[in-house]
Amino acid sequence: MAQVPLSQIAHGRSGDKGNHSNIAVIAYTDAGFAWLRANLTAEVVAAYFQPLGATRVERFEAANVRGFNFMLYDALAGGASRSLRIDTQGKTLAVALLRMMVAWEEPTS
Repeated sequence: MAQVPLSQIAHGRSGDKGNHSNIAVIAYTDAGFAWLRANLTAEVVAAYFQPLGATRVERFEAANVRGFNFMLYDALAGGASRSLRIDTQGKTLAVALLRMMVAWEEPTS
């Protein structure tokens, strides 16, 4: 089993909802979606982004697009109009998550 960046399994997009951030992670393949379902839990995402101070992370499944949407509550230090962070809208959080190294075994045909 190799360590690969999550970006080899999925792509993503993120943005803000007030003081909260949402991150969509969409698998490239059915095998990737199965891996995401089993391994990319709300707890894993919460631990990865722990330094942001999110109070809670919730995962929503979107099986029709092989993806998940994660809500990171209170992760933006007040949101776009109040935060002093460089990324006040959480636009870079998907890229940050996609850089996470994960254990992945390429499925055999």
